[in-house]
Amino acid sequence: MDNELEVIVGYTGKHLTAYVEGLPTIVVGRDLLEVRHNMLEAIEQHRADGALARLDGAYELRFRVDAATFINYYSGIFTKAALSRVTGINERQLWHYAAGMHKPRKRQLLRIQEGVRALARELESVELL
Repeated sequence: MDNELEVIVGYTGKHLTAYVEGLPTIVVGRDLLEVRHNMLEAIEQHRADGALARLDGAYELRFRVDAATFINYYSGIFTKAALSRVTGINERQLWHYAAGMHKPRKRQLLRIQEGVRALARELESVELL
């Protein structure tokens, strides 16, 4: 889509923060749904003010999250041990990524992303009786 906006998301320990490069706004939310809602409101306000002339018609938000934000934000769902099992990455290394002590290389990021997506596909195929 031509009008795709990349939303950069960070984690503060209690809330998520997000911004779009070139947009003079930072939004906050308790979860990604609230961040999405708040970002859409901010974008519409900027469009109404004429500040987003480049954004014409429909658009889509694409959320970009670094490894530390992902691991910390979803820690209530994925323990480091569980994330280690679905990604094949050593649990200790995941702790280092979460703490910001190390930044994962591209290959490691792909392993995290592929492991989580594989789990999502598996869960999506399950039907409870």
